[in-house]
Amino acid sequence: MKKSGTLLLVLLMAVTSCKEGKKIEYKPESIGSINSVSVVMDNELWKGPVGDKVREYFAAPVLGLSWEEPLFTINHMSLNVFTGAVRNTRSVLFVAKDSLNLGHIKTDMYARPQKVAVIKGSTDAEIIDNLDENAAEIIEAFKSVEISEAQKRFLRSVNKEKVLEEKFGITLSMPSAYKVGKQEDNFVWIDRQIQKGNMNIIVYSMPEDSFSSDATFVKDIVAMRDSIGKKYIPGPDVPGKVTYMMTEKAFSPYVSPVVIAGKMAVEVKGIWEMNGYPMAGPFLSYIINDEANDRKLVIEGFTFAPSTEKRDYMFELEAILKSVKFDIPKK
Repeated sequence: MKKSGTLLLVLLMAVTSCKEGKKIEYKPESIGSINSVSVVMDNELWKGPVGDKVREYFAAPVLGLSWEEPLFTINHMSLNVFTGAVRNTRSVLFVAKDSLNLGHIKTDMYARPQKVAVIKGSTDAEIIDNLDENAAEIIEAFKSVEISEAQKRFLRSVNKEKVLEEKFGITLSMPSAYKVGKQEDNFVWIDRQIQKGNMNIIVYSMPEDSFSSDATFVKDIVAMRDSIGKKYIPGPDVPGKVTYMMTEKAFSPYVSPVVIAGKMAVEVKGIWEMNGYPMAGPFLSYIINDEANDRKLVIEGFTFAPSTEKRDYMFELEAILKSVKFDIPKK
């Protein structure tokens, strides 16, 4: 009886503290395909210059792909349709004419996790100005929640191989469909077979003082990729030719500064091609300043999927690369 009384007292105290404290509101799990955005606005706005501006930003071509694919798949609907389970969509853009003139982002309004961007204005011009001012931040918020969702889905069946941890002192969260296919002293190649090709991740390191000149930075990145491709990533056997992966010669890759796992890095997006053989596809690299280990760590994803849309493949690779954790110092 004493034990029962004690347990009852603990439960009563817990209930009381919940009532006195902040109310915990239940919200359902958000829904939606990766890289899809629900755009809620009336048809008149959608068909006019406001809709054009929304498409300009949120259906803009993804940089670094073989052909044009939109940044997000847009699902347009009017406000009267935005009810019930539809409100639980993970990424939502709400655009309306209103006496208020504003642009902001709300978190977990109807579901968790969720980002709802709200753009309002009393005229088309005000709405467009607010889209111009806030689109970059909104896109970053949507991408962040989509990356997190992709990484969460990886955990359903995660790769447990220890090669990256042993060789480079890092871990990547990736689905178990990815397997280590090749490893050498300073190089690991992981791949996954897909219906019409394959998805690939490579990891290697460079000396800490690599890329010392800003004037030749992009050129040096290309030279690095081409030398690694020639050494480790051969193409099909072709009589009289040496085939290997290299950076496409026709266009320079897109290079921008980023932060990965709390470390300064550069993001490189572009097209790879096979020297001496007609193969090509998109790639995404992160060159990370790993000062603790006196190195530049390079993690890269690339896809070979001819005659197939590649946006979501590359997004999956981006989510994997951005999951990198530096767990073990390597000297």
